[in-house]
Amino acid sequence: MLPESSIYRSVTSMEPMLPESGRGPLSDLSAEIFQKSGELTQRIPAVQVRREIAGLVRGMNSYYSNLIEGHKTLPRDIERALREDFDSGSENKRNQQLSVAHVRTETAMRERLRTEPGLNVFSSGFIQWLHHEFYSHLPPDAWFTESEAGIQYPLTPGNLRGYGVQVGRHTPPDPAALPAFLERFDEVYADSRIQATDRLVSLAAAHHRLAWIHPFGDGNGRVARLQTQAAMIRCGVDGEGLWTLSRGLARQKQTYFSRLAGADSGRRNDFDGRGNLSDQGLSQFCLFLLQTILDQVQFMLRLVDPFALAERIDRYVGFVRTDLDEALRARLVRLLRALVWEGEIPRGRVPELLGVKGTTARDVIRFAIREGLVTSESEKRPLRIAFPDKVVEYYFPGLFTDLPVD
Repeated sequence: MLPESSIYRSVTSMEPMLPESGRGPLSDLSAEIFQKSGELTQRIPAVQVRREIAGLVRGMNSYYSNLIEGHKTLPRDIERALREDFDSGSENKRNQQLSVAHVRTETAMRERLRTEPGLNVFSSGFIQWLHHEFYSHLPPDAWFTESEAGIQYPLTPGNLRGYGVQVGRHTPPDPAALPAFLERFDEVYADSRIQATDRLVSLAAAHHRLAWIHPFGDGNGRVARLQTQAAMIRCGVDGEGLWTLSRGLARQKQTYFSRLAGADSGRRNDFDGRGNLSDQGLSQFCLFLLQTILDQVQFMLRLVDPFALAERIDRYVGFVRTDLDEALRARLVRLLRALVWEGEIPRGRVPELLGVKGTTARDVIRFAIREGLVTSESEKRPLRIAFPDKVVEYYFPGLFTDLPVD
């Protein structure tokens, strides 16, 4: 039983909603993030290559979101699960299902944002839709949550929790008050009067406050990160899906949780804002989140540079694929390099590109497609580069790693 005095019922308990302290560094970070995210989409000239990398990043996003929640699923297992090829072991299969649910939820979310330009990503309806979408991709036997005391509660996808919970030292709001808290959340963070230069600070603060509200029995962390991603898409810093916040948060998991807990704290003194919660704690969390965003955008800027990517492809084909004869390796490199820069190439151009006859060119194409290095919608459609799991660590070193920096 939770002490009555510890349960939040008034929305004023969530103030301040935006930090007052530390605005200078937060503004500087925001400006740099906008600049670097714009550079990221320009770094890769071919839209087809950007889309292929974005698809890879969606898998990476689910991988790191799982790590944050204490579940590890290898990239190759995520790739297999997306083809409905699951492990027989219950724990591995469960982790695969969580990854697939995340990928499919993000895909559906991006499609909604694309087709519904007026969609309010801070509304209770959208937040509940994210939760419903995620759990709808999990089997019904996963629809439950367990309290710290070991009590199990049923969970209905998309429904707000109907019971009190304890999250570490934080006691989230009374379940009866959740609609009012979410209404206040929407009222503040969807306010059109928030200036463009303050949008990133606002979505960072919203990330904490949504976690603080803890609207669902389970899945709150994943929903909060997806909601933040939706807000970043709306702000134009998502880089067309070419980077993920979850990688940075997973690599600093303890700091992430510590900053969340710091922003849970009550007002410390007369110099700590005018609300119930700590203004400094919220400011420090926003600073951490924006620093993490900038770090991950800069990481991907280095990683997807087409010159560097082409060189890494050279090394993979030249030093890893020593099972291939030298002539095939040379032709494969030439084809893959061209695809990195051009995005797609008509099949009829390949003989000229490789300097070989049509029969030899077709052999190279068949091999590249069979190996998963190249993809095509049909036997007559243009060729595009592909990034199967077996090449990811060579093409994009450091993309998947669970080594913490904490």
